Amino acid sequence: MITFIVCLIALITAYFTYGRYLEKVCDINEKNPVPSQTLYDGVDYLPLPRWKIFLIQLLNIAGLGPIFGAILGAAYGPVAFLWITLGGIFMGAMHDFVAGVISLKSNGLSLPEIIGRYLGNGTKLFMRIFSVLLMVLVGAVFMSQPSELIASNISAPLLETPIYNGMTWEVFVILIVVLIYYMMATVLPIDKIIGRFYPIFGCLLIIMALSILVVLLFNSDKYVIPELTSLENQIANPEKFPIIPMLFTTIACGALSGFHATQSPIMARCMTSEKESRVVFYGAMISESIIALIWAAIGMAFWGGVEGLNNAIAEYGGSAARMIDVITDTTLGHTIATIVVFGIIACAITSGDTAFRCARLIIADIFNFEQKSLTKRLLVSIPLFILALLIIFVLPFQTIWSYFAWCNQTLAVITLWCITLFLAQHRRPIIIGIIPALIMTYVCTSYIFISPMMCNMESRTIAYILSGIVTLMITFAVYKKGVQQYKNR
Repeated sequence: MITFIVCLIALITAYFTYGRYLEKVCDINEKNPVPSQTLYDGVDYLPLPRWKIFLIQLLNIAGLGPIFGAILGAAYGPVAFLWITLGGIFMGAMHDFVAGVISLKSNGLSLPEIIGRYLGNGTKLFMRIFSVLLMVLVGAVFMSQPSELIASNISAPLLETPIYNGMTWEVFVILIVVLIYYMMATVLPIDKIIGRFYPIFGCLLIIMALSILVVLLFNSDKYVIPELTSLENQIANPEKFPIIPMLFTTIACGALSGFHATQSPIMARCMTSEKESRVVFYGAMISESIIALIWAAIGMAFWGGVEGLNNAIAEYGGSAARMIDVITDTTLGHTIATIVVFGIIACAITSGDTAFRCARLIIADIFNFEQKSLTKRLLVSIPLFILALLIIFVLPFQTIWSYFAWCNQTLAVITLWCITLFLAQHRRPIIIGIIPALIMTYVCTSYIFISPMMCNMESRTIAYILSGIVTLMITFAVYKKGVQQYKNR
């Protein structure tokens, strides 16, 4: 319990200390004009109240990540607390804040266009393709999983016949309903669905976590949270799943996630002052880290420790959704557990539709398509939904999720290097960005060599040496880019 409480206090304190420091670093000025004022279009550039923007941002970046990822990541042991806390404060929240501020100061520009300014046109072209594909991948993940979860909680015997690759008519029908909703949320003005309903779902996400926190604090004799006494990897198969890089990709949302930087421009176009940046960008990420910390703690405590959690993961086939259902049904009662399941479905769906909305905005920025016209918004969006459906039908969920996990953190790496060059150009302390960039470059590179989904090298020593060499090469390339930009100023 002591480790958990210390980490909780550290996260809360960071918002008032490191968050304020980052405000000074990024030269936040409430007198500067913001995109919702200068580029108002009534669709994407539209001012919203700060409290709504915070809750929408939290829901956009969180989804199921700080719940599912934290439960599965807790299998590595209390070292997960360390990654969530330090990663959340110095990597994730910093990443979200600075990337969000850059977008805010650049007329709400999408992430690939921002990266192109600092890492060059070649990287911009890669990021345009990479970001759109990642958003479609996220949309596919959060289209299929809610559909299956809804189907598992209803009974429709006439629709239970399999039609393709294990998918039943029941799931397919729900999938189409979710798809129709996604289309509406993607093309309608942001205040019609997202601005109206997402703050409610954001509150539900917070209430779910606070309910579990109450269980942990007032039933500490029954649910004992393990203490951090070493950095030991306690997962069931540590040789196959080493902490570096597997923990860093298992717990992404809650510590650091590249997906967040793609979502920040959506809210940057709705903010009414630069002073809202710490609440919206840094505050939302710190809140997500707290949520992840709580779910990681209950994951270990509910099953009597890390070993029990590993056994539960094996028993439930790695289904975090089923494990959460058991946890909430036991600790909060059946009625509240039903509400939690509804909350999980809502969180998943709301991550999916904002991913598609983000993809639409990225494409619009690339080709300079105005988005005031509904027809043009549909022309951009429909191909994205068709591609997502193809991915769902062709690839199994585990494959989609594995590739998403690496792509997500790779996106974070590129954004961190972009942040480092931004800080260098503005003569700000680059240590804020370069240390996280180096760490995550090494993590993502080692994932390529070690992951069973990629090279799956048996020799960990060789894999780590190669990772170090590639990290140095990338660092040198970014350094050269920075020097070239400095000379061209």
